Amino acid sequence: MTESTDQDTTLFLTRVFDAPRELVFKAFIDPDQLAQWFGPVGVSTPRDRIEVEPRVGGVWKLTMIMDEDGTPSPVDAVITRFVEPELLEAHISAEAMDRQSTHLDVSMLLTFEDDGGRTRLTLRQGPFPSRDWTDQTHEGWESSFTKLDALLAR
Repeated sequence: MTESTDQDTTLFLTRVFDAPRELVFKAFIDPDQLAQWFGPVGVSTPRDRIEVEPRVGGVWKLTMIMDEDGTPSPVDAVITRFVEPELLEAHISAEAMDRQSTHLDVSMLLTFEDDGGRTRLTLRQGPFPSRDWTDQTHEGWESSFTKLDALLAR
């Protein structure tokens, strides 16, 4: 048996968006915007399945739906730290879209830094059950962020 390390089961990701951090931050807390970009390609997040209370103790809930077969994947988070437009931290409980009903219990920390009118977003999320989960989550965020880039460019 191979022992997992924090680096294996925790996702660390940095992305620079060509938009001011106030706009990028808002895209994470505005349900109308989340519905337009959240979830990898092939996954939708209907507006009526999103609830956000942007404050410490507030919720950050959404349900992603697999476009192919309608499989739902609910994400139920409680915001643990909130400093607009700098930081969003939440504890997430989620059911994975792996058809095996895998339950995930992870933390997510997003920091938003001004980068000369652009935004440097740093994400830390985990721990995940395995390196495969970490890698799949990385791919999902990258795909979602491509959709977010398109939304911010409008």
